[in-house]
Amino acid sequence: MKLSETFRRDPVVWISVAILAAIYLPIAGRYDTFRNELYFIACGRHPAFGYADLPPLVPLIAATTQFFGNSSWLLRIPSILAALALIPLTADFARVLGGDRTSAWMAGIAAGIAPMLIGVSSTLGTASFEPLGWTLSAYLLTRALMRGETNAAIWAGVAAGIAMEAKYGIAGWMIGLALGIMLTSARRLLSTRELWVGVAAAIVIAAPSLTWQELHGWPFLQSIRYATEKRNFTGTPLRFEIKQIFAMNFVLAPLWITGVIAPFISPRVRDARFLSIAFIVATAIIIGSHGKDYYLAAGYPTMFAVGAVICARLARWLRALWFAAAVAMTAIVLPVVLPILSPPALAHYLNAHHLRPSPNEREAVGAPLTQIFSDELGWRDMEHQVAAIYRALPPEDRARAAIMASNYGEAAAIDVYGRADGLPPALCGQLQYYFWGPRDYDGSVIIHINGDPEVWERMCTKSEVVAQFGGPYVLPFENGPIILCHGLRRPLPEVWDRFRRMH
Repeated sequence: MKLSETFRRDPVVWISVAILAAIYLPIAGRYDTFRNELYFIACGRHPAFGYADLPPLVPLIAATTQFFGNSSWLLRIPSILAALALIPLTADFARVLGGDRTSAWMAGIAAGIAPMLIGVSSTLGTASFEPLGWTLSAYLLTRALMRGETNAAIWAGVAAGIAMEAKYGIAGWMIGLALGIMLTSARRLLSTRELWVGVAAAIVIAAPSLTWQELHGWPFLQSIRYATEKRNFTGTPLRFEIKQIFAMNFVLAPLWITGVIAPFISPRVRDARFLSIAFIVATAIIIGSHGKDYYLAAGYPTMFAVGAVICARLARWLRALWFAAAVAMTAIVLPVVLPILSPPALAHYLNAHHLRPSPNEREAVGAPLTQIFSDELGWRDMEHQVAAIYRALPPEDRARAAIMASNYGEAAAIDVYGRADGLPPALCGQLQYYFWGPRDYDGSVIIHINGDPEVWERMCTKSEVVAQFGGPYVLPFENGPIILCHGLRRPLPEVWDRFRRMH
């Protein structure tokens, strides 16, 4: 189908894409680079089949976008493109399920304006491509089932495999889809050769990353176990669902709830029961494993598509009023998920309108802004302070000085921003940095970021706090000391395992 024909068929969908692109693009680089984005860049500059806590795709994309220099705007273009592509994909999904033009624009707009989906696209992260990956794999399976396009099942496997190389979370969605297919009339797909070719393709594409994990003792599972037991604030199933309703825009809740329920009671979307089962199973897995709120975000576009087939039969005036209210609600919360306001203005907005999100993990407690925005501030200033301390060292000390950080965000900030200041690669015992080891440093001189002065006083022959870093809008634990250690009492390679943290 030609582009002009596509636009004529779904003009509302494509106008929505254009409007959202006009919102996303000008402000994408307004704040600085997010902690995880810095880490992805650092990992991507060490190409590998896998990393301690994530597959390789996002780090490689992140490093590629920074080939010509540091740019948070360019870094976020891939996630913005994924968010924009999700809109027409979800719209066409509704058509494949038997919907019309009205169903298409309802599903597409819902996927474009749901706040949690906007939030995961505001930075480049492993979750940025999940909505597109989950929706595409389900869409292709649905085409194979409802239109007899069995080759689409092969491409569903390819899509799932690629998504697996971005984030392992799609495994829960695949389990749900598999159960949905086996428990419903969709089981006829099991007799097609193409489905099993697709399964094989998914396994082959995902294999390198999973092999890396196996060879390194599955550090990803160690990090997940710690998060589910000690870090994440999932709460009770009821609390989780209430937060989902508000995070996805409570005005849109009837649309996705209809998508979950309708296949079990309406003959019109009976063939979509396997999709509803997939969503229910994914929800149960995430709640059962104490996952974060946004882990389920990727499943909603599919439910929007199913729900839109039924809700399109509502009166025209009611649909218009409903979606006008949904757009208005998203407009109110948009500054919470996109960098529209300056930090002082955002802090005031959050307090004045009682829109401050509750923390979904321990590190977010006390965030002056939202966790994401607070974690995009202060990194360059910290690096400048470390660079000044490094340059002030006598030449003989500077030649053997290691820069060590307490967490991967600080270490990655040194690696990304410190290049321009001639800083050596940072050391850290957390996640992937642990596997890069102490390099060739013996510990005779260490500049340590955010350590405990009392602990380092015991570890070093001589140590002193030489600076304090932080700021009014950074996360509370990113206000701390910079310590200069002379003479680690035991060589750094001997004590390196003490710094190991797979969380």
